[in-house]
Amino acid sequence: MRVYTRIMDEVLCLCSNTRRAALALTSLYDEALAPHGLKVTQFAVLHAVKRRTTPNLSALADATGLDRSTLGRNLKVLEEAGVVALSPGDDGRDRVVALTPQGEQTLRAATRTWLRLQESLSTALGEDTGRLLSVTRRVSALARDPVHRAAALR
Repeated sequence: MRVYTRIMDEVLCLCSNTRRAALALTSLYDEALAPHGLKVTQFAVLHAVKRRTTPNLSALADATGLDRSTLGRNLKVLEEAGVVALSPGDDGRDRVVALTPQGEQTLRAATRTWLRLQESLSTALGEDTGRLLSVTRRVSALARDPVHRAAALR
């Protein structure tokens, strides 16, 4: 049996290489989480809700790095699936998010799957696992830092 493997051009662009890696990882995580009815972005949102109990949309957007409109679209899908519930916030203009009992159950099961994939990928990457986490966190922080951002754009 012949297996076709797509070979991409090797490029020096930091952005292109990071996007390729992100797309490849997203595909793996989405495939692994599909039996739970989740994509990795939705899984991350559910975990952020769990860590904060009943966050408002701004806190959840900050925690996940999603803009409010992207977060809103994800929450709509999750609410329709019955895994989160949205309710009015303190000032009436904002909303808060909570996991439903079904959401807690879905998150527990999906987390077991996620942990298996994390372990598999960590084994495959070996010592590069820690470096990957460190570099991606630094890049994210640099892009959010106004001083570094302005300097990079000069």
